[in-house]
Amino acid sequence: MLKVLGRVSSINVRKVLWTCAEIGLPFEREDWGIGFRPTRDPAFTALNPNALVPVAVDGEFVLWESNTICRWLAAEHGRSDLLPTAPRARALVERWMDWQLGDLNNAWRYAFMALVRQSPAHRDPAAIGASAAEWNRLMVLLDAHLRSGGPHAVGAGFTLADMVLGLAVQRWRRTPITHAALPALDNYLQRLQSRPAFAATGGAEQP
Repeated sequence: MLKVLGRVSSINVRKVLWTCAEIGLPFEREDWGIGFRPTRDPAFTALNPNALVPVAVDGEFVLWESNTICRWLAAEHGRSDLLPTAPRARALVERWMDWQLGDLNNAWRYAFMALVRQSPAHRDPAAIGASAAEWNRLMVLLDAHLRSGGPHAVGAGFTLADMVLGLAVQRWRRTPITHAALPALDNYLQRLQSRPAFAATGGAEQP
């Protein structure tokens, strides 16, 4: 059986759990990370030298990087609705997944670490403000995209792009910053949270 190593409070772990739930794939999860077994433990770094969660273990096959795990699971189980096989259709999904992993994550990281994780290394008010402003700017961009083409990130169909973006939008809404008024984005989040598989992530109340 597939094992997913990582704590539910990790947004990247929840991506993988949501993917498993959409596929209907049974799995076992082990708590690793903050508050649990340390990811610097040699048993963990033997699986992922980066010492980050999640890690997926399927027999002898070991994979890390959350978006890569999600793509592998969708492809492995023939879920072309979640990740199309046609190159152009797949590229449209992966574009938003890469945007989430690069632009969006880099925008929210400082503000989130300061205001939610209470990190002592993230205490610069100017840096917090700049992070929150950039986060809002990108949410405005996503809201405009949904208004012009929705209801999902790549048109009518729900895909992996919506899982990674949906969890990021939830994090934005639950972080104590001043939020731009973005009704299309709010409606998008409500639609995603109503999916039965979303509840299986264990992260309905998580930022």
